[in-house]
Parts: sequence; C-alpha cells; structure tokens
Amino acid sequence: MLIQNIQYMTIGENGKWQVKSGDILVRENRIENIGDFSHDEPEETVDGKGMLALPGLVNGHQHTPMSLLRCYSDDVPLMTWLNKKMLPVEMKMNDEDRYSGAMISMAEMIKSGTTSYADMYIGMDTIGEAAVTTGIRAVIARGLIAMDDDYEGRLKEASDVVDRWHGKGNGRITTMIAPHSPYMCPPEFLKAAVKLSEAKNVPMHIHLAETKDEERMILEKYKMRPVEYLKSAGVFERPVLLAHGVHFNDEDFKTLEKVQGGIIHNPVSNAKLGCGISDVKRLIEAGVKVGLGTDGPASASSLDLFFEMKAASWFQKLKYEDAASLSAHDVLTMATQNGADILGIGEDVGSLTIGKKADIILMDMNKLHLTPSHEPANLLVYSATGQDVDTVIIDGKMVMRGRELTMIDEEKVMAEAKDRTKQLLARV
Repeated sequence: MLIQNIQYMTIGENGKWQVKSGDILVRENRIENIGDFSHDEPEETVDGKGMLALPGLVNGHQHTPMSLLRCYSDDVPLMTWLNKKMLPVEMKMNDEDRYSGAMISMAEMIKSGTTSYADMYIGMDTIGEAAVTTGIRAVIARGLIAMDDDYEGRLKEASDVVDRWHGKGNGRITTMIAPHSPYMCPPEFLKAAVKLSEAKNVPMHIHLAETKDEERMILEKYKMRPVEYLKSAGVFERPVLLAHGVHFNDEDFKTLEKVQGGIIHNPVSNAKLGCGISDVKRLIEAGVKVGLGTDGPASASSLDLFFEMKAASWFQKLKYEDAASLSAHDVLTMATQNGADILGIGEDVGSLTIGKKADIILMDMNKLHLTPSHEPANLLVYSATGQDVDTVIIDGKMVMRGRELTMIDEEKVMAEAKDRTKQLLARV
C-alpha cells in the first residue's frame, strides 16, 4: 500500500510535533518507508491530497461492553454510580451482551481514530473475538474483583486469558493482569496478581486514586494511602498501567517517579463523575509517563480521544490558571506514543516510524473548522474531532476508508446493541 502526496506528523528531537510531506509505503503490516523515496508500482494506492497522517490514537483505559449502559446513569457520585447502578446491571450481562457492547465500542473507537486500546472486564473471550472481527489492536485483561473467597478461580481465569489470547490476531492482541482497584482487592489477592503478572511476563492494569472515597476507604482499612498499599503489595515492581491517578500527595509523587509503565489520564470521566482533576503537569515533571484514556462509555459517554485531548489540556490550564500548562504537543504525545509505551506496545506502534507496524489515521483537513492551519498540532488538539478521521489503517489493513468501516457492518452492530440492551434491562 502506498499513501501518496501526504502530509504526515512526526516528533522532532525537541519533542515537538512537526509536519513533513512525502509518501508512506506499507508492506504487509509495517511501514517500510516514509518521505521521499523511489518505489515499484504498489498493489494499492491511496491519494493523500488534503489529508494529514498521524499515528493511530491509543485509548489506554476502557471497559468496552459498558457501551450498552451509555447514559444509563449520570449525575451521581462514582461510588453510587458504580455500586447502585452499574454493578447490578453488569452482574446480569451474558456473553452475547458483552460481545455486542464490545463491537459497538470498537466501531466507535475506530471511526474516531483509535487504533489501539486497553480493556479490563470479564468474559474476555468475547471481547477478544470482537477485537479479531473488527481489526482493532487490543490489550485485554480479566478484571479481578474479590467479591467472594474464590481467589484461585479468578486468578485462573486471568491466567487463561493470557494463555488463550496473547499474540492472537497476527499479534494485534496482547494481555495484562488486572486487579480492579485497591478497594476491591485485599492484600493477599493483590500480591497473588503481582506474582501471576511476573509468571506470565505481562504487565498489570489497575485503577488507582480515582476518588477521595477510595483514599478514605484504604486509609481506614489498611492505614495506608492507595499508592502505599500498591507499593506494599509489590505492584510497582512490575510494569503497570495505572488508570486515573487523581488524588496524590507529595510522598505519592516521589513513589511514582520510579514506576514502570505510567498513568492513563481519563479527564472526561473524572470530570463527569466529579472525581477531580489529575495533576498531569506535576506527574510529567516527576518523570511519570502519562497517556490518555476515555474510561468506559458508561462514564465518559463518548469514546472520541480528540475530546479527551481537549479536556486534558483545558483542565490543566484551569487547574494552574496558566495557559502554558500542558501544551497541544504534550497532549498529542500522550494520545499516541506515551499511551503505546504504557500499554507495552510502544516498540511496535505509537509513531510513524520505519519498521513500526502500520497503524495510521488520515485526517481530512479540508474542513471549515480546520482552516487555515497555522500550527497543525494545535489544530488537531483544539479544533479537530473524531468526525474528521477519514481513513484508518491498523496492522497494515484498511479498516475504514472515506468514513466507511470495511470490517464492521455498522447498521447491524447498532441494531444488535439496541436489542441486547433491551433484553439486558429486562433481566434487572
């Protein structure tokens, strides 16, 4: 595949994004060449005129089946939302529900430029099957919650997900071990999850410091803050994806300086649930890698990472009352290379680099709200939306062209989601 006459975005040595012009040659599933070069006649040619190529976006924290519960419960605190509304319905979900929810989430992500994402849920076989069907790049993990004493059963399910799915889909699917959160995992269970992560040689994925309620619960129960609790269990001895990271003190920031992996910032979900604003500026200054996520569609309501990019920058500017806080260049890196690194796939994706896998999105820049273009990185973060994504290539395959999905029947997916939701709510 040859993408001709395209403007494309790369990160310069100064960490700033820059625009270059040329061609992009994809052979099988990797970028073989980029820029000005000679080439043979390709099997497929894509006209890049009027387009801007970016590395595919990385959604670092998701619960895809929860698309069936989008706007089912809003305007209540997180713990009320979780315990009174979400969990009772989720307990009634079956595999068909989860598959349907995952399909509509993946379709929405692809249409708004996300090519890679991380998922934590239950019934992960159905989510893995949906990832294979849609062509998306997925990092999946069985969410581990100690709702009873069947620790071994939960851990075996997590282990089985790694055994069955790691490397499937031509390598598009990888896995993690995912204890849900400090408040849903007692010490021995959490330590066992750490050991499993080490034994399987895969990273970890866990919610952390999302609310003040979480902080209070862990202090009362274990006489430690959430960060101290994870440290005591050995979590920070493993590469780990820490979702949210809103409530930290000075000692927490010092601990996190040495974390392997990083924080996935979910600004829209955190704002909508009234959890607070993560101090992304201080995390970056402490040397912590920060990526972006939407959280599940039941909390964020939208899976458009362009919306998350805007919110991430806006909230830091408001928090510090400083317009220079968290630049568009920083946010674009969070949504691409940083996210890929935290997911453990940064050597393969996250930038338009020769040798990396061909996860590429083409933005249609011929739009009123994208004209004129003074600073492309700023324009993408502050003006663009997921609706401006014209073409999506994942693992060298065209999964959307001209806004039309090529591997997903969009109408069928929506119809099935409506039907599954109706049946689900009838069981509650």
